[in-house]
Amino acid sequence: MSGIVWQQHKRQPAAERLVERNTQAPPARVVIEAVSPSVNHGRFPIKRVVGESVTVEADVFADGHDRLRAVLQYRAVGEPVWHEIEMVPLGNDRWRAEFTVTELGQYEYTVEGWVDRFGSWRDALKKKLDAGQDIRSELLEGAALVRSVATAAASTEDRTWLQQQATLLADEQLSPTSRADAALNPLLEERMRANDPRPGAVRYEPVHRVLVERVRARYGAWYEMFPRSAANEPGRHGTFRDVIRRLPYIRYMGFNVLYLPPIHPIGRTKRKGRNNSLVAGPDDPGSPWAIGSDEGGHTEIHPQLGTLDDFRALVAAAAEHGIEIALDLAFQCSPDHPYVREHPEWFRKRPDGSIKYAENPPKKYEDIYPLDFESPAWQQLWQELKRVVLFWCSQGVRIFRVDNPHTKPFAFWEWLLSEVRRSYPDVIFLSEAFTRPKIMKYLAKCGFSQSYTYFTWRNTKQELIEYLTELTQTEMREYFRPNLFANTPDILHAYLQHGGRPAFQVRATLAATLAATWGIYGPPFELCVAEAVPGTEEYVNSEKYEIRHWDLDRPGNIRDYIAVLNQIRDQNPALQYNWNLQFLTIDNEQMIAYAKALPDRSNILVMIVNLDPFHRQGGWLELPLEQLGIAANAPFEVHELIGDSRFFWQGARHYYELDPHVCPAAILRIRPTVRTERDYEYF
Repeated sequence: MSGIVWQQHKRQPAAERLVERNTQAPPARVVIEAVSPSVNHGRFPIKRVVGESVTVEADVFADGHDRLRAVLQYRAVGEPVWHEIEMVPLGNDRWRAEFTVTELGQYEYTVEGWVDRFGSWRDALKKKLDAGQDIRSELLEGAALVRSVATAAASTEDRTWLQQQATLLADEQLSPTSRADAALNPLLEERMRANDPRPGAVRYEPVHRVLVERVRARYGAWYEMFPRSAANEPGRHGTFRDVIRRLPYIRYMGFNVLYLPPIHPIGRTKRKGRNNSLVAGPDDPGSPWAIGSDEGGHTEIHPQLGTLDDFRALVAAAAEHGIEIALDLAFQCSPDHPYVREHPEWFRKRPDGSIKYAENPPKKYEDIYPLDFESPAWQQLWQELKRVVLFWCSQGVRIFRVDNPHTKPFAFWEWLLSEVRRSYPDVIFLSEAFTRPKIMKYLAKCGFSQSYTYFTWRNTKQELIEYLTELTQTEMREYFRPNLFANTPDILHAYLQHGGRPAFQVRATLAATLAATWGIYGPPFELCVAEAVPGTEEYVNSEKYEIRHWDLDRPGNIRDYIAVLNQIRDQNPALQYNWNLQFLTIDNEQMIAYAKALPDRSNILVMIVNLDPFHRQGGWLELPLEQLGIAANAPFEVHELIGDSRFFWQGARHYYELDPHVCPAAILRIRPTVRTERDYEYF
């Protein structure tokens, strides 16, 4: 037995082991599973805005036939006390309750369940009583149960009252019937439930979280423009003062977020020329995303745009028009950025010691140096980028569009967004990540308020239905808020290139009504600019590389059409949510129909869009009358909001036809009940 070590274990007598075990509570019997909503089993928070509710469900069950109880527990992070709401059984061991979030920040929630000893005893007593069986033993059991709860009662009043009830249940001088009446008294059940010590209670772990943001995180209309192209006259570099003069125009169209590409000094080394030429002319302004020069970096302003005071004046003027300024966060540098001189350790190096520029073979971006988020000095880099964001927050900015977040570590974004929200809980972050689906989703989970989507490339009826259903009706809706941009400086889809003015109207209508948040890059969008570099989705003479002068009164523009869309959105709260989207049947593949309604049906809208920008299309629409609260044979009022026409419909099937050269879309507001003719006059 060489090499084997034998250990002598002291054996306890069986009786001693039994006594030791009996001093411990038995294992819990209740099981809690499938808590929802849940993102990665609680690893990431779900998202809500202030005033919204969180409906929580869970599977709660145990062995045997005992009655169970379950409560939803929630609190704002940092609160010392948990709030509780009794959960309601839905059947098949599924339970539900909901709570409302009322302040910015984070909430947490979980579920607790336990065997309802009193309820189980009461059910058994009632069954025996109904069957005419002897209940004297059960009454004594109940007395002992009530007495045990009385000893743990929170208040002296409840303790005294419960002790009296226990004495009554145990009093064999009274008839079993009168004692049973006391046992079944609803007041006894109420006080027993209120003072239940919950032996064997199970609490679900991990505790789940809710990121609570302001309403703008859910609902808004974004307008993107290059401030350097805002001058009224050709040949002059635009300024923040020019942007201030443009604000009434933007507000007229109904936009409430004005997003500006990077406003920082632009590098000169390897500066790009017009149409992304590798050689820049002496007057070429370069790409705003090549950030940094001798004038400064990410906390400085391009001198030709104005000063920091001018920027603050823009933020204030925009607020007077009901518009928020959103800035671009592009964490990258031109070769001339001060970081390159002061912190070369923050960049990736080639074997020869030179700094690597950005590449996406075969494309080369020699005017941009990407930052190295895994350098030995990564902590100092991360802290500096946090300082950049906090600096702009201190200037009044509360919305950021983040450039290419998928090229930086997820851990960085999870940390940064959380850190910024500690100081500014009202900050909103938009993720500009046109990349693989799982990466886009993960970035949203990391804390981005909104996300760019594949909407630009979803143009057929089936593509739109499948994609928007995924965004609004699956688990994605708990953490991924879509921002449907109809175009960007990088993306001019073929549908817009070839579809003419109707195509721009179609895409604007879809973006504005399918999602609660949408956006355009203007003025090219409202002016229906469709010229692209052949064979690409790139604008020809792109503003990314040159200053453009736009004739805002260009014939054929859709400025008024966009204004009507945003006005309809503001006046109809059903369009300010994502989850209420429901696609409807219309028997033409070139037409799409969908509805949005408030839960109480106080606001019901049906959208019909002709996806063919060239030809008139018609089809038979089927309305889900029961879901809309409309009686099968009752007439109802319809108000077409774009053209401002009114009419009556009756029944579920209706034919609708749209000429794209007149108007390619209809937005119908439906009133479920017909009122008097006088009421109709004011409808």
